[in-house]
Amino acid sequence: MRRVSPFGNQSFVFVDHGAVKGNSIMVTADYALVAQIRFRELKTRVALAAFIGTTAWFMAPSLWPAVWFGAVLFTQLIDWAVFRPLRQRPDMVVSRGYEALCCLTAALTVVVYSSMATYLWFNGGEAGLLFAMIQVAGGLLHVCLHMYHSRPLLLSAAAMHGLYFLGLPVVEAVLTRSFEPLLLAVGCILFLTHLVVAVRQNLATTRALKAANREALEQGQRAEIASAAKSDFLAVISHEIRTPMNAVMSAANLLRRTRLDPRQREHVSMLVDAGDVLLGLLNDVLDFSKIEAGKMQLEVADIDVRDRLRSLVRLWEQRAMANGVRLRLEIPAAIPEVVRVDPLRFQQILFNLMSNAVKFTEAGEVVVTVGWAPATSRLSVAVRDTGVGIPADRLDKVFNSFEQADAGTTRRFGGTGLGLTISRRLAQLMGGDLSVDSIVGQGSTFRLELPVEVAVDAAQQPLRQDVEPLSLSGRSILAADDHEVNRRILALLLEPHGCRLTLVENGAEAVEAAALERFDAVLMDMQMPVMDGLEASRRIRLGGLNADTPLIALTANAMDVHRAAWDAAGVHAFLTKPIDPTLLAQTLAEACAVPRNDPDRAVA
Repeated sequence: MRRVSPFGNQSFVFVDHGAVKGNSIMVTADYALVAQIRFRELKTRVALAAFIGTTAWFMAPSLWPAVWFGAVLFTQLIDWAVFRPLRQRPDMVVSRGYEALCCLTAALTVVVYSSMATYLWFNGGEAGLLFAMIQVAGGLLHVCLHMYHSRPLLLSAAAMHGLYFLGLPVVEAVLTRSFEPLLLAVGCILFLTHLVVAVRQNLATTRALKAANREALEQGQRAEIASAAKSDFLAVISHEIRTPMNAVMSAANLLRRTRLDPRQREHVSMLVDAGDVLLGLLNDVLDFSKIEAGKMQLEVADIDVRDRLRSLVRLWEQRAMANGVRLRLEIPAAIPEVVRVDPLRFQQILFNLMSNAVKFTEAGEVVVTVGWAPATSRLSVAVRDTGVGIPADRLDKVFNSFEQADAGTTRRFGGTGLGLTISRRLAQLMGGDLSVDSIVGQGSTFRLELPVEVAVDAAQQPLRQDVEPLSLSGRSILAADDHEVNRRILALLLEPHGCRLTLVENGAEAVEAAALERFDAVLMDMQMPVMDGLEASRRIRLGGLNADTPLIALTANAMDVHRAAWDAAGVHAFLTKPIDPTLLAQTLAEACAVPRNDPDRAVA
């Protein structure tokens, strides 16, 4: 019972599932996988055949090892040719005839490769007999572990190994008329039994793994579809909510500029405050969605720590005083003047913390304390209040999505429960953290810690030069928006600044107007009939009187994907609705002041 080389036609040691990625897990994929592995290990099989032939010649010198090696090369050539179509076209349909040819080829290579076991069994003495048995046993093990994914090929190869494995001891017993070789055959049967059990278990495990992988892939695809649907839904909702909010908040801001009696002014203030709350909730939902999708992007810039915190305190000071609460800011002298951090997200986190502190404090004070750790270059801002506090069993949940301290919190104070979730996620994205300590009835302390880079001290920065304030007086502005109310709001907001406004209803009209007259700036909505704002912007950029005119996106499409689309179109600035009147005027004035080429050029 010599051994058929374990590296005969079964040298498929490493099953590369990536080689059949995209193919169905059926006969075609199985055969294509085998074809690729066999080709990859062809050189190894030939090298091992040379080694086995040389060893056999030393054990039993004769011409047979050389003849055997030549036969091996011939069968390997046949094997290479038969499996070549599958290597070239892994997705080809395997017919019954081709399947039979592959199986016959696998059997032939094993028969030839294993024939050396017979030679060594009868001519190599005890060492040759032992060598042959180990080789055949190894070949069987190798085949069963690495060809089980293709049952026809496995049976074709394993059957040939089995004939040598069991046949050699039986033939020996018949020729010698001795029962001792049969005892060796019994041992071979036991080995085969254990091997079958191992293969079945391995096959079951592999099938379960494949099923799990398919399920994971399907779940991932479903999750991607759901995520895309959620993004589309949020984009639509954001646009549809911002459009009427623009009218409401802009009308309220315009109304505030008129002469009002105290009661009317109070009503307008209530309207503006309610609009700010709605806008804040909408922004929270969008931010939460971006963080969940891993699409939140951070931008680092220099900020004056003291100025930024004083501005936030001033923003909330009147609200706190109205509640009978004192708001204090404590900044030690050791705090750096200027640090590098994401200004928007830094302010957003502290805005949420101060909002909560003022909202949940009915008496006492809110204290904002700044700390600095030079050794670790970490800036900390603690917001401490004397409010209602948070129960100990709820502390770990206040940072969970849509969670608040208790069921009555939303009814009493409002909010979605997203503010703290977003704040902690932002802090962690910036490399820091947000923590809380609280005692019921005594108050809470939220502590923000961020790693920052110290920038040039304010004292070392050059003194700011007094710059003449920018103005829109006499400027010519082109504005495209398909909503009549939005166009009316733009007129009411901008005409008092002394600019001349040209209003059009869609992108096609904007392109036509830009071809006839030179403007100082162009305001462009995104979703419009006939031609959208992006296409109109691209056409204006192609050439003509306004090819280098600053374009400003003014749209209710406020998601990052929309911002990226506008950046690609080459806009000067990206503004979202509801319109911030001050920011709109400032952005337009800055855009109009940008130097441009000589206006006397041909129209494209």
